[in-house]
Amino acid sequence: MALAEAKSEEKLGTAVPETKQVVPVSVKNVLFATDFSVPSEAALPYAAAVCRRFEGTLHTAHVLSDTSLLMMTGGVDYVSMGTLYEDASTAAKEKLEQISSRLEGIPLRSYVRHGKVWENLAVIAQENHIDLIVVGTHGRTGLGKILLGSVAENILRHASCPVLTVGPNISGRNRLPAIPAKGHDLAPPQLECRQILVATNYLRNAQQLVQAAISLAAEFRARLTLLHVIEDYTELAARPNSMEEGLRRLQALLPCDVTLPYPPETELDFGSPSELILKIAQEREADLIVLGARTASEIGGTHMPWSTAHDVIAHAHCPVLTLRA
Repeated sequence: MALAEAKSEEKLGTAVPETKQVVPVSVKNVLFATDFSVPSEAALPYAAAVCRRFEGTLHTAHVLSDTSLLMMTGGVDYVSMGTLYEDASTAAKEKLEQISSRLEGIPLRSYVRHGKVWENLAVIAQENHIDLIVVGTHGRTGLGKILLGSVAENILRHASCPVLTVGPNISGRNRLPAIPAKGHDLAPPQLECRQILVATNYLRNAQQLVQAAISLAAEFRARLTLLHVIEDYTELAARPNSMEEGLRRLQALLPCDVTLPYPPETELDFGSPSELILKIAQEREADLIVLGARTASEIGGTHMPWSTAHDVIAHAHCPVLTLRA
């Protein structure tokens, strides 16, 4: 799901036909969560392009939280709060209608809810069998920590379906242009994916992660690279064969009976996981980074740390697809 404007397909070498053993990608319902900010606006073309590619329905949602309403006024009484909510709800519905008017040819459903953001989004996702959530994030840094915003954080930690995050540093062919207002004679952006990088820390869902990447590689006839980064250098000294073992473990994640357009590659390295994921993605001109991350309740073990996922999302030059462990 690395995304770019529609172009003629480039031949990257001699391709081999796909086999029927690859599970086809199916994305019938996409949830686009928006707060109408600049990062959310930047993520909209990706949600729309996914729906066009897979003929899915786009569900656009905005949640009015009491916190955000109070911040607009500095605190009000209950009577004024009710009036404020009605005004904010009307304004949100108008903005969602404006979004809908720009997305011709895509089945659309819109929702304005009131309350806790993730709890409302979770209900929408469950009731509509959402296959993918798309969210934009500012990815600002501060106090030595990557801050994605509480909404993006909650979605990444709790969503049971894959989440496509669109960060602030997407560039080159991965950067989709804004969707113009209705009436502009411009071809809508289409999905394009030539290089997929899967970074795994051998989560319990590692096989599911790789299978999803294999399906995407088959769908887009893309090159696929599996990457594992060992952060602890002492392991290399204690176990001289750890590199070979790591590569074998990566290769074991690839089904032997699946043929992709291009042979998958494996890569193992030592160092900072986020730095190396970003570096290798840049070197390979990845159109999509696929990550696995731990659940909200997990605090240890071998799961991809949230700090790593945050850092990758905030600095990646392409969209990042996250699957919860």
